[in-house]
Amino acid sequence: MPSQKTDIYPTSCHKPQDSLDFTPVTSHKTPHPMSEDDSRQSADSDEKSADKPHRSWLDRISAALSGEPSSREDLIELLRDVQADGVIGPDTLRMIEGAIGIAEMTVGDVMVARAQMVVLPADGKLLDLMKQVVESGHSRFPVHGEDKDEILGILLAKDLLRGVVADNGPASIHALLRPAVLIPESKNLNVLLREFRLSRNHMAIVIDEYGGVAGLVTIEDVLEQIVGDIDDEHDDANDESKLIAVQADGQFVVDALTPIEDFNERFSADFPDDEYDTIGGLITAAIGHLPEAGEELTLNRFVFRVTSADARRLLALHVSVHAEE
Repeated sequence: MPSQKTDIYPTSCHKPQDSLDFTPVTSHKTPHPMSEDDSRQSADSDEKSADKPHRSWLDRISAALSGEPSSREDLIELLRDVQADGVIGPDTLRMIEGAIGIAEMTVGDVMVARAQMVVLPADGKLLDLMKQVVESGHSRFPVHGEDKDEILGILLAKDLLRGVVADNGPASIHALLRPAVLIPESKNLNVLLREFRLSRNHMAIVIDEYGGVAGLVTIEDVLEQIVGDIDDEHDDANDESKLIAVQADGQFVVDALTPIEDFNERFSADFPDDEYDTIGGLITAAIGHLPEAGEELTLNRFVFRVTSADARRLLALHVSVHAEE
């Protein structure tokens, strides 16, 4: 700031404000510790630079004043050097990198897409809604009105349970809804995480530029960018070596998270991977909605039958391969 730099120079010295040359400031007194370090460094700098393993106090202050490290890349590189020296562990390094990285990520990078959202109709019967809640295994659900762009609020599973078992409980879920938080896709994750902590909300509805629902994001989605995947009792552990399993009848069970590139390589297929990364994403888009177990789809010489899906995403597929004509 100009006022801070101007104060460094005497009033009679018209020094350009953007200069960092401190040589004219000879009349200022320097605190004793700095004077002692300066005299010591001027006398022994050549010798100490060769045999002293750690930077001097003055060097550290100078590095801080110079803005070192000057970028996130420099900071991460420094942290990796520290980890290589054994000062911090690899898990700690990954979490620090994740915490730094979320400042450059937006909600659109991690949100659950609209097609994979589990939403409940506001006019549904409480017992029917309870069945959907139990099957999904989630704890929070957007509730919509006439269409999925009309989000009326958020229903917590525990609130629904209380409503179902309570005497003279509510006839509909409207009385159980909590306000929905609406956010844009462009919101930075570090800002969203702070808002989640302050508001004690754990879910937000993501709105696109036209005001429609683009998806949802939870505090778990954000935290996973820092600490890695957070699996609970409803998450199936993924064994990457068994993404494609051959059955006794010669057909296949394919994990929905199988990369399209790996699927193409295994079956000599040519499905495009420019829009979707996994075979599950490709099938979901081709069907046009989040599929349920038992739904089938034929693409080229492949017949895909959904064998497992929860309320948020497709999990596994049964694949039959027909001979090329």
